[in-house]
Amino acid sequence: QVQLVESGGGLVQPGGSLRLSCAASGRTFSNYAVGWFRQPPGKEREFVAGISRGGFATRFRDSVKGRFTISTDNKKNTVYLQMNSLKLEDTAVYYCGTYSTSTIWVIATDPGDYDLWGQGTQVTVSS
Repeated sequence: QVQLVESGGGLVQPGGSLRLSCAASGRTFSNYAVGWFRQPPGKEREFVAGISRGGFATRFRDSVKGRFTISTDNKKNTVYLQMNSLKLEDTAVYYCGTYSTSTIWVIATDPGDYDLWGQGTQVTVSS
């Protein structure tokens, strides 16, 4: 069964850090682009960060640049989102998604381009 499972969410104070994990089964991340999205309460799902097929490129939304990093552990078939200096506005359900692509430099930011999603993990930043 092909599936993605996110973990690592939780409650953190402003300025704190969390590391989200996205583990895949039935799909090898090295052959797919992977993206992290989030959906704040009452809002649409938005792109946060992504890593291209093979890990040749990364991309971040402007509001998280310099605070978030994305990385891949091919042996564990897991993609991580390291989130530092968290802000109140980072509160959301975070989802990872993947899609098949032949390009190694492009990372889609439209959730409609992704064909497999995890169940999501809640991140709450609150004092």
